[in-house]
Amino acid sequence: LENQSYEYLPITTEEELVANVRQQLELLNGVTFSDSEWNRFFTGSLAGANEGIAEKTQRIQEDHIQLLKRDDGSTKNILLIDKADIHNNRLQVINQYEVNEGEGGANRSNRYDVTVLVNGLPMVHIELKRRGVDIREAFNQINRYQRDSFWAGSGLFEYVQLFVISNGTLTKYFSNT
Repeated sequence: LENQSYEYLPITTEEELVANVRQQLELLNGVTFSDSEWNRFFTGSLAGANEGIAEKTQRIQEDHIQLLKRDDGSTKNILLIDKADIHNNRLQVINQYEVNEGEGGANRSNRYDVTVLVNGLPMVHIELKRRGVDIREAFNQINRYQRDSFWAGSGLFEYVQLFVISNGTLTKYFSNT
């Protein structure tokens, strides 16, 4: 992916992931969030405590422009994804992102193989197995991630829209539904 102009990031913690989302959204929208603006926007528009995959998918698919209330009382539209000019979106890739058991409420420890970030948000998850391993193992592993840890912490991995699984011989993809 790096050879195809994706930026590789050595992100391994949720704090680093959230900081990167902030930076990418600032770059996309030409804005600098104050800490209080970011906290309001993040908890109100990105990582609502009572939101799951369905709400986050709807946000990405249908409501990708969110409203930011500035500290001075003004408002600003914030694009999560630029659908009018897709070349404005920033593509990044991370690998071996870990969620430890109990961290953010996770039921089990998990390490995700490869994740593609669009403007800092996890959008594509790739699960790789060795050649000869049944591809169903990768499928079952993603189901376990969804059950045990994608929702943990701020739940940013619930933004994943597409899953790709491969064992070196077979490759399949499916949506988050």
